[in-house]
Amino acid sequence: MLEELKERVLIENLELDKRGLVTYTWGNVSAIDREKGLIVIKPSGVKYEDMKAEDMVIVDLEGNVVEGKYRPSSDTATHIELYLKYTELGGVVHTHSTFATSWAQSCNDIPALGTTHADYFYGDIPCTRRLSELEIERAYEVETGKVIIETIEKRGIKAIEVPGIIVASHGPFTWGKTPEEAVHNAVVLEEVAKMAYYTKSINPGIKQADKYLQDKHYLRKHGANAYYGQK
Repeated sequence: MLEELKERVLIENLELDKRGLVTYTWGNVSAIDREKGLIVIKPSGVKYEDMKAEDMVIVDLEGNVVEGKYRPSSDTATHIELYLKYTELGGVVHTHSTFATSWAQSCNDIPALGTTHADYFYGDIPCTRRLSELEIERAYEVETGKVIIETIEKRGIKAIEVPGIIVASHGPFTWGKTPEEAVHNAVVLEEVAKMAYYTKSINPGIKQADKYLQDKHYLRKHGANAYYGQK
């Protein structure tokens, strides 16, 4: 079942390891088949070097395992919340990459300081509020998804224009129209988090890049009249 999608999800999970975004078994990639209402996700606690496509777990939108010999990622419920809310998403990624997680642990947004950031993220990358003790005890992974959604809605941003967020005291989640795009965004998020850290270290008082410069870089790549790259 969903053999092609399982292969793609495997490849993108291995890409996280290749890119240095995960340590040991940390992190996960998922993808959704919208027609079937099924999600393919990394198994929990399985080493990247040992994983095969057949190890990927298929779950439904209620989190029930449909196929797989392993338990799905412990973050599965967070992925489900995002897929249910944002129907344009085709892939979701979670890592504990060093610089993005450092910003999350500091409970600060990753500021949009330059054009590298603006090429992919339309404005600051938000940091959520901290979850309450009640939320954590009630349904930790579900509430993690809900606080991501809450942050996006309160900020008045579009998930597809800011394809990632950092969860306070936890780490980054990214997404995209495909699992490949979601992983690409995870790689970029880590790089811009690193750049922001170094930039703030050099000049602690630096402000967000000018809005007109951010607009130019984002819209030339993603806008209605985008001209970046090839047709």
